Amino acid sequence: MRPPVRRPAVLRREAVLATVPVALAALVVAAGPASASTFGAPGVGDPYFPLAGNGGYHVAHYDLTLRYDPGSRHLDGKAVLTARATQRLSRFDLDLNGLKVTGLTVDHAKAEYRRYGQELIVTPRHTLRKGERFQVKVTYAGEPAPVTDPDGSLDGWIPTDDGAFVVGEPQGAMTWFPGNNHPKDKSSYDFTITVPKDRTAVANGVLLGQSTKNGRTTFRWRQKEPMAAYLATATVGKFQVKQYTTRDGIKVYDAVDPREAAAAKPVLNKLPSVLEWESKLFGPYPYRAAGSIVDHAPNVGYALETQTRPVYDRAPDLSTLVHESAHQWFGDSVSLTSWKEIWLNEGFATYAEWLYSEQHGGQSAQDSFDELYELPASDDLWAFPPADPGSGANIFGAPVYARGAMTLQVLRTAVGDRTFFRILRAWATEHRYGHGTTAQFEHLAERLSGKSLDALFHTWLYTAGKPNKP
Repeated sequence: MRPPVRRPAVLRREAVLATVPVALAALVVAAGPASASTFGAPGVGDPYFPLAGNGGYHVAHYDLTLRYDPGSRHLDGKAVLTARATQRLSRFDLDLNGLKVTGLTVDHAKAEYRRYGQELIVTPRHTLRKGERFQVKVTYAGEPAPVTDPDGSLDGWIPTDDGAFVVGEPQGAMTWFPGNNHPKDKSSYDFTITVPKDRTAVANGVLLGQSTKNGRTTFRWRQKEPMAAYLATATVGKFQVKQYTTRDGIKVYDAVDPREAAAAKPVLNKLPSVLEWESKLFGPYPYRAAGSIVDHAPNVGYALETQTRPVYDRAPDLSTLVHESAHQWFGDSVSLTSWKEIWLNEGFATYAEWLYSEQHGGQSAQDSFDELYELPASDDLWAFPPADPGSGANIFGAPVYARGAMTLQVLRTAVGDRTFFRILRAWATEHRYGHGTTAQFEHLAERLSGKSLDALFHTWLYTAGKPNKP
């Protein structure tokens, strides 16, 4: 994610637990990610968002069928989840906020369910065995609403004047479909979205087809490669659409609000060259599809790296395009196991901006580092260490982005360019479509460089305050 502003004091937000009783949140923290019972935990144990995700199962595939009316803002949904039990399950949870459930089955048999804050608690007719594959079908309806985070920003299904701006970091996915909403759980997706014929519905992956009947158009999208729920989108609006295939065979789909078209065109035209440049640095582009959704959503205030097709609240500048494109490797293909370690997403994408500038006639990465280092010790940049932000309220703060990038520049200086770029490429390649942790990145850097880097990482990732200049 990257907001339109360029200052390191980054605008972003913590996802709320306001709709969840405090007692339940405390229970999840106490219980941890799982228990010895046959109840799936109501969270995966994330230290900052204890109710994010659910324990006891893995969702392999989501099949989402949506019908949205921008006029009434009414959504009808059907979600079919194909999952596998990772423990014996007599009960499990799904994350769903606000919408009314109208029916629920497990393996085609009606199941009992109840709501508790953001938790949809499901009791299947028969206990599921560990390792058993099962299917959950949920039908639901209502007017989806975003969550308002503590800093006042919006997250989830955000209505616009012609549709909806749909983003999910870190928990907004639960505002429009039930799921296992944590980056630890990645799945493939199919989307079937029906909207009025003068609107376009854009999701992730490849467009399989569209058809119009009785004044409505249905769009079918497929995201085959694994994706975390927060990276899903189903953005709706009046868009100008451009489709083409790059010389590397990537199917590009750009959807642009006409009000942003003139400003967006010269930047979006650079997407193929940006992806080609990043592929040379980080390894082959991870997906079959790419593109951009440029909406006119002045009440949002940020862009998000929705998988294969980032969503922008306005026409992006080139640095923002580079940033969100870099996330396709760092954050989307290589995903987090804990929101605490989000510097692995944002620090890397910010550093990609620095590299792009350096290699395209602009300011060098070292100059970008030096410029930031001149900020006084009282600046927000030094408020907390990037790999230990302290709470969910800080995970989108300046240290995560800018000091995270500075850490990579310090590493580059310590190991030399040749080894540093081997490290970046190996990180994206070895963890492709999976997950990575800070400890794993540190181990990789030491393995490829042959150097002890404990002091470097301790100082720049885990120590509060302004470090001494290396």
